[in-house]
Amino acid sequence: MTDAHHDEAGLLAAVTRYERALMADDLAVLDELFAPGPATLRAEGTGVLVGADHIAAFRAARGGAPTRWLRRVHVRWTGPDDAHVVAESERAQGAGVQTQWWHRDEAGSWRVHAAHVSGGPVDPRPDPAAADDPATWRLRGAPLVAGAGTGPLQGVRIAVKDLVAVAGQRVGGGVPAWLEQAPVEQAHAPALQRLLDAGAEVAGIAQTDELAFSLMGVNEHSGTPVNPRAPGRVPGGSSSGSAAAVAAGTADLGLGTDTAGSLRVPGSFCGLYAWRPTHGAVPVEGVLPLAQDVDTVGLLARDGATLRRGAAVLLGAETGSSRPEALLRSRFLTGLADPSTALAVEAALAALSVATGLPVREVDVPADAPAAWTAAFRTVQAAQAWANHGAFVEAHPGALSPSVEARFRAGAAVGADELAAAREVVARTRAWLDGLLTRGWLCLPSTSTPAPSREAGPEGFEAARAGTLQLTTLASQCGVPALGLPWGRVGELPVGLCVLAPRGADADLLGLLEALGPA
Repeated sequence: MTDAHHDEAGLLAAVTRYERALMADDLAVLDELFAPGPATLRAEGTGVLVGADHIAAFRAARGGAPTRWLRRVHVRWTGPDDAHVVAESERAQGAGVQTQWWHRDEAGSWRVHAAHVSGGPVDPRPDPAAADDPATWRLRGAPLVAGAGTGPLQGVRIAVKDLVAVAGQRVGGGVPAWLEQAPVEQAHAPALQRLLDAGAEVAGIAQTDELAFSLMGVNEHSGTPVNPRAPGRVPGGSSSGSAAAVAAGTADLGLGTDTAGSLRVPGSFCGLYAWRPTHGAVPVEGVLPLAQDVDTVGLLARDGATLRRGAAVLLGAETGSSRPEALLRSRFLTGLADPSTALAVEAALAALSVATGLPVREVDVPADAPAAWTAAFRTVQAAQAWANHGAFVEAHPGALSPSVEARFRAGAAVGADELAAAREVVARTRAWLDGLLTRGWLCLPSTSTPAPSREAGPEGFEAARAGTLQLTTLASQCGVPALGLPWGRVGELPVGLCVLAPRGADADLLGLLEALGPA
C-alpha cells in the first residue's frame, strides 16, 4: 500500500521499463536504470558484483536473462524517494525472486542502487490422488464422454459441474433427493457440446454445493472436496468439485457456473485462473438454474493459456487485442478484504501493471455502496432461487442442509415492493459501473480471505461468505466479464486478483493472458 506522498506511478513505470529491457536484453536501458558509480550492488547465488561497471560487464557477457512472468510485485516504501521492490516471477525452469532498492534522484529519475536475484523450484504440484475421492467426483470415466478427436482442445480433460447436462446422465445438483427424481438427459448442454466439438473430453461429473447455493465448497451429503493447493481448507464453491479436480491435475478445465462468485471464489481458494463471462455470452440452456438474472457458465484452469483456449471456444471468437487506458483500483474495495489478503492483492496488481505496462489509477467508491449492492443482489437472487426450487424444498423437507434451506426460504419472504426496490439498486449500480469502466478495468480481490479451515464451522463460513459477497456480486449483478488471476499469496495460501471489464469485452479481457504467462 502507498499514500499520496509516494510516487507510485513513477516507480512502477520504472520497474516496467526495467522488466521490458531485461526481457529484450536492452543493455543500454538496463545500464541507465542502475545507478552509476562504484557503490551499486548486484548479488546472485554466492557472489556480489560491486560497481555499475562490473554489473554492466556481467550483463553484456551473459547473453540475456531467462524469460520470466511476474506474479507478485511487493513495494515497501522507506521514504518519499526510496523503496524496496520484491518481484516474484514464474520461469520456464522454476520460480524466481528479485529484491531491489530503488532511489529517486534530484532529477526525478528512479534507479536501482542494490539488487539481489535468487531462484528456486516452481510451486509444487499436488498429488493427483487428492482429487480421487467421492467428495470431488460424482462420476468418472476414462473418459466419461469422448470428444471430437481433433480441434483446438484435443486431449483437454473437462470436469463438468453437476448442474450441466451430460447426455445419458442425470443432473444431481449436489442433492441426493434431486438426483433421484432427475430425468436422464437426452443431449449435452450447448456449452459442453461446444467444448466436445473442439476436441475436449469429459473426465467426469464433479460434485457441487447443494443446488449451487453456497460459496464455501461444503456439502453435507457428498462431503468437502480436498483443496490440493491449501490442505486442510475448503475449496470454495459452488464449483467445488470442478476446482478440486483441476487443482489436483485430474482435469484441465473446470466447466462450471458463476452466479455470486462460484467460479471466482474456488479459483481464489484453489489457486486457479477463473473466468466469469459477460451475462448471456455463453449459453446457459441445459444448465440447472439458480437465479437466471445472474447465472453464467464459465471456466477454471491451472494456467492462463488453457483458460484462454477454452474461453475462445465457448465465445466462438479468438481473444481480442484492445486494452484499457488503465487498471483501476479502489483502496476502499481492496480494504473490504482482510489486511493480509489486501496486501497480497496489491502485490498481484503491481505485477499486472508492470507486465502489461498499464498504469494503476485510484477511483472512488461510495462507502455505503457495497453493502447496498450486496443486499440488493441477495434479494433478487433469493427471490429467483425460491421461484425455481421452492416447490422442491417444500416437497422434500430435510433434503437440504439447514443453512442452504434457510437461504432458499428467505426468498419466499421477498415481496413485490422489496424486489422492485432491489432491482432499482441493481440498475443504479449497473449504470455507475458502466461509467467507471469507460476509464479502465477495475481490479479488486476475488475473495475477502484465503480459504477458511474445513473446521471453521457455520459461523466462520458465513463470515467469509458475507465478506466475499461484497466483492463478487458487483460483476454478477452488472453482467460484466470477470477474470480471476491466482497470483496472490497469504503465507502459502492462494488468493485471487479479479479484473472486471465492460460488458462484451470478454475477448479483450482474456487477451491479457497472452502477455501474462507461457503460451
